[in-house]
Amino acid sequence: MSVHVLGIRHHGPGSARSMLAALESLRPDCVLVEGPPDADELIPLVGHAGMQPPVAILIHRDDRPDAAVYYPFAEFSPEWQALRYALKHDLPARFIDLPQANQFAMTEELQQNPPAQPKEVDTAEFLLDPINELARAAGYGDGELWWEHMVEERTDSTGLFDGLTEAMGAAREAGIGARDDRNELREAHMRRAIRAAEKEFKTIAVICGAWHAPALKAMPPAREDNARLKDLPKVKVRATWIPYTHGRLCSGSGYGAGVRSPGWYEHMWSRPPHPVTRWLAGVARLFRDEGMDISSAHVIEATRLAETLSALRGRPQPGLDEMNEAVQAIYCFGDGLPLRLVERRMIVGEKLGAVPEETPQVPLQLDLKAQARRLRVKVDAADRELNLDLRGEIDLDRSRLLHRLRLLEIPWGDPRYTSGKGTFKEHWVVRWQPEFEVRLIECGVWGNTIESAASNRVSARAAETDRLSELSAGLGDVLLADLPAAAQALIQRIGTVAAVGGEVSELMASLPEFARVLRYGSVRQASVEALRGIVDGVVARTCIALPGACASLDDEAAARMVVMIDGVNSAVSLLDNPEQRALWLDTLESLADTDTTHGLVRGRCARLRMDAGADDAEVAARRMSLALSRSVAGPAAGAWAEGFLSGSGSVLVHDDNLWALVDAWVSALASDVFTEMLPLLRRTFSTFAPAERRSIGERVREAAAPARKVAAAGFDESRADAVLPVVAKLLGIKEAP
Repeated sequence: MSVHVLGIRHHGPGSARSMLAALESLRPDCVLVEGPPDADELIPLVGHAGMQPPVAILIHRDDRPDAAVYYPFAEFSPEWQALRYALKHDLPARFIDLPQANQFAMTEELQQNPPAQPKEVDTAEFLLDPINELARAAGYGDGELWWEHMVEERTDSTGLFDGLTEAMGAAREAGIGARDDRNELREAHMRRAIRAAEKEFKTIAVICGAWHAPALKAMPPAREDNARLKDLPKVKVRATWIPYTHGRLCSGSGYGAGVRSPGWYEHMWSRPPHPVTRWLAGVARLFRDEGMDISSAHVIEATRLAETLSALRGRPQPGLDEMNEAVQAIYCFGDGLPLRLVERRMIVGEKLGAVPEETPQVPLQLDLKAQARRLRVKVDAADRELNLDLRGEIDLDRSRLLHRLRLLEIPWGDPRYTSGKGTFKEHWVVRWQPEFEVRLIECGVWGNTIESAASNRVSARAAETDRLSELSAGLGDVLLADLPAAAQALIQRIGTVAAVGGEVSELMASLPEFARVLRYGSVRQASVEALRGIVDGVVARTCIALPGACASLDDEAAARMVVMIDGVNSAVSLLDNPEQRALWLDTLESLADTDTTHGLVRGRCARLRMDAGADDAEVAARRMSLALSRSVAGPAAGAWAEGFLSGSGSVLVHDDNLWALVDAWVSALASDVFTEMLPLLRRTFSTFAPAERRSIGERVREAAAPARKVAAAGFDESRADAVLPVVAKLLGIKEAP
């Protein structure tokens, strides 16, 4: 009976290659892998033809799907290759780590009953990484580089695992590396699984992280491990396979056991003929696709440079550092910026795995997969653009699906903008993330299809809120997602909330969305007629309550009120109801002529009435003359001017009466008042379009031209001529003969 512990690095291609060589030599009867026993029943799917790494085991609590963990695998992961080896040779394969059923329960117990006095931890333990310390002892300044040289690029694996176990044992004895109670429990469970296997098999191969190898090789008495593992809490969990991405395998994503270059590691694992040339040719192809001029001569020179650098550094073959330096020098002429593209697309990569149909999945996952297949929307980790024409049935269904997923907080698609006539065009950027699988499992409580889950979730959330603005925004999203049942539930809730109360700010905030819904609903062929009566009431209540809400506002509150008044004005214009328009214009007139209303609000109301054609230039000029008269304090007059002028300067360019009034008001300001008003005026004029500011400037220049002519009349030409010889000498210009 023999147990062989092979300490590896997670997601290391060199480790995987050396491990396979060791397994071929050992010919074990059983393969034990560091992993969750909760997923033992999923191991047979590893050999399925439809399983394409990168993939991950997803384990979540049965009662709380949001409590979930991933166990990712790439093609070059040693654990993945160990499982493939076992299935290929019809060997039993088992996971031996501490089950997540226990770990979830322990985490919950710790959260509910935190220790009264937290355990003191020597932070120095965590700062000393065993790989870095071993690298420093070997004369390397970088632990990653040492591991690459000694393990991942190794051509002879003889003695590798014994050496790693011995090195990690020495590091553990020296107190290097972090230890905690959870790790000790994990190692105790792995030892217990090994003892159980020893009762069934003669030759056992154990694949685990190199850090754990010494603890599994030197077995303490079984009673000690059993005592540690006795009475551990436990919860019910579920496990499945999900597609994963190289980006999530990268250490830059926050994954603790990640690697910095999964795309490069996959290239190393596949071992294509002439790997250096093929990698550099792939970089050249990538740059050509981006419009860079890269020839075959560049590839030849970059290959020579990479091989030369590796020879000078004593490496058996060029590594990623040599490749990047060659690319930067030959392809990019020293510029490091294009390397970011290489890192994202090749070094890390955008590869997304796939799982077979037989994989256990919740109904929502199956429904999404079926819809994506029917609508020909590729589930991919790379950004893909979708330009949708909603007049086509397929594109309309695609839009519905993406909007429904957003209602479930699964932002597979990111809406960028709409274009074209009306609202028949949508532009999306879609990108799948592995976390969406967890969200699909969580949303399973709402329904078995994307449509029913989105509708039920929206209806439930609508019943819980009393904010009219939230309900109006939700109604717009529901119509985009084409969920009639949820739309009716929202409209009923909106009617209830609007009838029983609501502050005027809530009424005003909801109106713009209501107006868009009433217009856009016709495009989506959704019935929203029941909403029209509710909107009539909201407009009426807004007009009645607004004058009182605008009394005694400070500067900040007045600025917020102006924004809401603009929104209501746009909504009333969009609704195109003569009765609503007349009521709204009367309200604006009342606010514009009320002295107790903040100047910013009065000025804005006067401007809106003039833009709507309710007041002619004479009425607007009368209001302006009163608001900007000498009897009005400078700040109050400036606030009125800001409210009236902000947003568009065309009224100043084309109306001589208003121009004269503003010009006279600015000219009459005392110097100290003008200094006080200058920031406000600059802020107002900054809201004008560049063409409007240019036209205003030209008009000011024309008005100042007569003054310049008067000044030029007293010009003494003889005195100016006297300085010309001196200026000519300073400029090195020869005088005319």
